[in-house]
Amino acid sequence: MLRDQLKRAASSIPLNIAEGCGRLEEKDRERFFAIARGSAMECAAISDLLVRLAPNLKSQTEHAKETLLSIVKILSTVILK
Repeated sequence: MLRDQLKRAASSIPLNIAEGCGRLEEKDRERFFAIARGSAMECAAISDLLVRLAPNLKSQTEHAKETLLSIVKILSTVILK
């Protein structure tokens, strides 16, 4: 179940960024970027849950969490400019 949710949330990030880039109105772009940011935060939360359920996955999720944090920072900057 978490695997499927992680796949959906992870797929949502680039798809919403692409959709936002295709929008001409700034509010539309920001809305899609905000959805992408939320999906990145969801992925991070799922990673935390996975580590709680299976502590041996911690080393595998560390790089992903760093990448997700970078994505969230970039999208936050774009949204809040």
